[in-house]
Amino acid sequence: MDLDTLLSFDWGTMTPEFIILGVATALSVLDLFMPKHVDRKVLGWIGFIGILAAIISLVMLIGSETTSILFDTFRLDSFAIAFKLILLVGSALVMLLAIDFPHNEGLEDYKGEFFYLFLAALLGAMMMASSGDLITLFVGLELLSIPSYILAGMRKRNLQSNESAMKYVLNGGISTAITLFGMSYVYGLAGTTNLKGIATVFGGISDGQHIYLLGLAFFMIFVGLSFKLASAPFHMWAPDVYQGAPTPVTAFLSVVSKTAGFVIILRILLSVFGYVPVPGEAGEQPIPLLFALQDYIAFLAGATMIIGNVVALRQRNIKRLFAYSSIAHAGYILVALTAMSFVTFDAIWFYLLAYVLMNLGAFAIIQLITAKTGSEDISHFAGLYRRAPLLAVTMGIFILSLAGIPGTAGFIGKLNIFLGALMVDEAHYVLVSIMIATTVVSYFYYFGIMTQMFFRPAADDAKIEMPAGITAVVIITAAATILFGVMPNLALDFLHANFNQFVDFMR
Repeated sequence: MDLDTLLSFDWGTMTPEFIILGVATALSVLDLFMPKHVDRKVLGWIGFIGILAAIISLVMLIGSETTSILFDTFRLDSFAIAFKLILLVGSALVMLLAIDFPHNEGLEDYKGEFFYLFLAALLGAMMMASSGDLITLFVGLELLSIPSYILAGMRKRNLQSNESAMKYVLNGGISTAITLFGMSYVYGLAGTTNLKGIATVFGGISDGQHIYLLGLAFFMIFVGLSFKLASAPFHMWAPDVYQGAPTPVTAFLSVVSKTAGFVIILRILLSVFGYVPVPGEAGEQPIPLLFALQDYIAFLAGATMIIGNVVALRQRNIKRLFAYSSIAHAGYILVALTAMSFVTFDAIWFYLLAYVLMNLGAFAIIQLITAKTGSEDISHFAGLYRRAPLLAVTMGIFILSLAGIPGTAGFIGKLNIFLGALMVDEAHYVLVSIMIATTVVSYFYYFGIMTQMFFRPAADDAKIEMPAGITAVVIITAAATILFGVMPNLALDFLHANFNQFVDFMR
């Protein structure tokens, strides 16, 4: 590639990525040369400002034409911008949690590394959102995964953290191998790694054996990425990793990493398997391979909702409980993916936005309480309303939203998925019934936390002081959770007004 070719690319489309890359590089150099006695929180604030700058640069790209650079390996389209907004907003909030993570939790010697490893993982997630090629998708996936393994084990002197990192690495390595094996089938049959080229080749495929091999490729890719989503039965790593990792890392894995997982699934499944024609019955039109395999996605969605919610009932550790809650929410989003209705993208985008807000708000309070009490047992939330009324009320808002109670963003998110699953030609009544039943089951463990906060006596009457970063996260997420629950059109109208070509993979 000569200099003229490089200069011909519209590099402005990668401005948010360049900002995150530049800040991560700067933080690594600053951390290397800063004296040991200097508080590394300053690096966190620099990283936070960098994420805000990336958000501003991304907002300025809204409404621009679909742009492709680097031989169509990097695409800036409405899909990429919409999901990058969620990734960046969620990462900014997680960065505030990391800045206020207490020094006595075992990160005092590694806090500088924490911030630039976190930004490197964010950069990988952003690359996945804009990838137009299987290779860049995989590179982005690994750029997200490898720093995540290190972050999970940052507390080197903590046995639970060591265990979580080991389990995460082993499961991540297995899932990567399975995903890559499935991608190799796709490349072998298409002769190209470019998503647009793959769609063109597969749109005219007719050999039954090739379609069979693509079915195998679909299962391997979907199973491999299901590890990243922590969807059943590939969720085994999530509870231990969530429990052992530092709370900001747990928050990152539960929202930002999960969002990135759904981004790569949507990119691959729709771009690759949404164009493979499967012959129907005599006289019927061929249907896309993705639609022919809907029942298998539906099975995983149902199993994920059931296992996540039922097992959560027996949890006493608050982070393990939220791990199983996260598994259940992955199942809800898989319902929208199964339906593939005309509101699927709106439903998934809004639900991920709502989930980022309500889950990060909850983790901010969990981080505060566990640092104060030195324990992650649910019983330590007892009497929170008497000790810190505003904290208990905001935690109540997040729990109500996670449970899908009307008036919250979580309810609107579930309602969108529910209606989308019923508004297709072959309505998914069984899947919707499971979604309703498991949502009711979730009330038992969510409201168990509410019972502790509002109706149990406090073991300690000491007041709880809130650091500035956690205060900002709690206020922003609580206000947005209520706002989008009462006026969801604020988010959806913004989506429709600015991303009128939301599904423009192949344009």
